[in-house]
Amino acid sequence: MSTAAAGRPLRLGILGAARVVEYALLRPARSDSSVEVVAIAARNPDRARTFASRHGIPQAYPSYEALLAAPDIEAIYNPLPNSLHCEWSIRALDAGKHVLCEKPIASNTAEAERMAAAARRTGRVLAEAFHWRYHPLAERLRDIIRSGEIGKLRHVEGHMCVPIFDGRDIRYQLSLAGGATMDCGCYVISMLRFLTGAEPEVLSARAWLRFPGVDRKMVAELRFPEGATGRLVCSLLSPVVLRITARAVGDLGTLSVFNPIGPHALRRFTRKGLHLVKVRTRSGTRFERVEGPTTYACQLRAFAAAVREGKLLPTTAEDGVLNMRVIDAIYRKAGLSPRGLN
Repeated sequence: MSTAAAGRPLRLGILGAARVVEYALLRPARSDSSVEVVAIAARNPDRARTFASRHGIPQAYPSYEALLAAPDIEAIYNPLPNSLHCEWSIRALDAGKHVLCEKPIASNTAEAERMAAAARRTGRVLAEAFHWRYHPLAERLRDIIRSGEIGKLRHVEGHMCVPIFDGRDIRYQLSLAGGATMDCGCYVISMLRFLTGAEPEVLSARAWLRFPGVDRKMVAELRFPEGATGRLVCSLLSPVVLRITARAVGDLGTLSVFNPIGPHALRRFTRKGLHLVKVRTRSGTRFERVEGPTTYACQLRAFAAAVREGKLLPTTAEDGVLNMRVIDAIYRKAGLSPRGLN
């Protein structure tokens, strides 16, 4: 990388005018001098122009191809439907762009492997947008576990249940690689793999369907190499309307956290934007508050540093492959096909 490039903001383009773009990219970019959002493209050129005008994006391209051909765009953010992550991320990599791709990284493991191979071949950064991993809260949780305070891990579990009632939502579209496990479960899998530092075996899984092949809820039982068990509960539509939690049980105590996925959301409830962790051991119970910016701001800053300075990322393409393997295994245990293989 040239010295000149290292001294200027990373120029980002956006593929698609998805709802997530505003809060996941545009808001953090406004206060981050290391990045500059310079362009957007959408399937509908009019929508791209309208979106660009509304959000102050300098350039609206008439197609994804035109944006990728622009020589002054160095990286792209890919918030397209899951089924399009693989194709357009690889096309961006082949065009010489670095890629921040929304989660889950692909429709299935085979696609994720192709994407990782393309990143290695092109020498470009490909990151999966598990934004929660970039917040100081994530490292604090792992530090507590590694300290031995709660002892040897016996069980980990995670819940992510959010209300998506509209059956027309893309999260329910099988052709777009939708489903609760893809949308919410991918977070929980990432979280349990992170807390244990290991890859699980899927023992069993049960799916509740909204449409044929499309899970609205999934419960899976896991086992990790050191003997710890795991449990995943995720849903887009279930009696539990909203729950986002993680819990780690050791032989000396328990660690639990509320909303590890989006801890910055607690700013609505606490004046200083502090985040709550509970540790219970034989010596008592304590609460910790971990400060930090939004998870999206942390992620964007880290992505720019990876491109400009070669800094390592926690959510690499290789890690995305591992997460997709668990997703595929859960679908198979539940008697469903992995997405994109239907």
